[in-house]
Amino acid sequence: MTTQTLAETTYREAVREAMREAMRRDDSVFLMGEDVGRYGGGFGVSLGLLEEFGEERVRDAPLSESAFVGAGIGAALGGMRPIVEVMTVNFVMLAMDQIVNTAAALLHMSGGQFSVPLVIRMTTGGGRQLAAQHSHSLENWFAHVPGLRVLAPATIEDARYMLWPALEDPDPVVIVEHGSLYNAKGVEPSADAHVDIEHALVRRPGDDVTLVTYGGSLGLVLEAAERLAAEGVEAEVVDLRVLRPLDSATVAASVRRTHRAVVVDEGWRTLGMSSEVAARIMEDCFYELDAPVGRVCSREVPIPYAKHLEDAALPSVERVLQAVHEAVGRDG
Repeated sequence: MTTQTLAETTYREAVREAMREAMRRDDSVFLMGEDVGRYGGGFGVSLGLLEEFGEERVRDAPLSESAFVGAGIGAALGGMRPIVEVMTVNFVMLAMDQIVNTAAALLHMSGGQFSVPLVIRMTTGGGRQLAAQHSHSLENWFAHVPGLRVLAPATIEDARYMLWPALEDPDPVVIVEHGSLYNAKGVEPSADAHVDIEHALVRRPGDDVTLVTYGGSLGLVLEAAERLAAEGVEAEVVDLRVLRPLDSATVAASVRRTHRAVVVDEGWRTLGMSSEVAARIMEDCFYELDAPVGRVCSREVPIPYAKHLEDAALPSVERVLQAVHEAVGRDG
């Protein structure tokens, strides 16, 4: 009797394979961005795609985010399905006019005549000693904007299978990929896996407290949940996955079971994703709560370069444990 060895892959390879499959599947899909061609992408995600699909469909863009995001919008209006890669979320500020004032608003401003089927991928998050201008988590900016869909794949399966439904969406989709996840290893997802771009998912069941998170924070939250289990506290972990439109129903259903909630968000605490999630929990579950909603976020500083300072600025397992202990009425 032989046992089948499951193939191993990485988050980076999953994103690459998602783009490869989409480009093979639909000739109108193409990739554009800084260094995506000969260099293979700033994080090596597009390595090999130029050789397979050629310069017409893997297009190196000049260092002007406004220009190439705008070109992507024009291509989408012309019937193409562009995947535009912005190297980091910090750089996307140079294209905010194109994304917020044009891509997100055009369907509304044209009276429903013009859709913009554009996918914009970008790296987000800290933890890699890349200093303030390459390490922030600004995805809440996009989640604030009507007309955009915002996805935050935290697993290899989501990284592999969220892209195609995003490309099928007639409206613009922003996909934020946490930089710390690219090297993450795991089993290659099944070819018949189904991933939607509508719902949050419960990644770990529990009865005592709900931990809500997304993206690069999912791993540390799952680690915290395992440590809490050793203490006799069973935490339910909800991965938001979709930041806009936010799946409040899944979060609320979990909180109604556990009666306590802690939101973990690598963005800053002030006016961030954690603020919105906490507000919705209070709106939907106020009379179900046995404790105030806790939040664990990045410190209110530009993300430092020095490793010990960066670690102190970002959410950690220890900070999650402390927040849960406060929610369940235990000493840290």
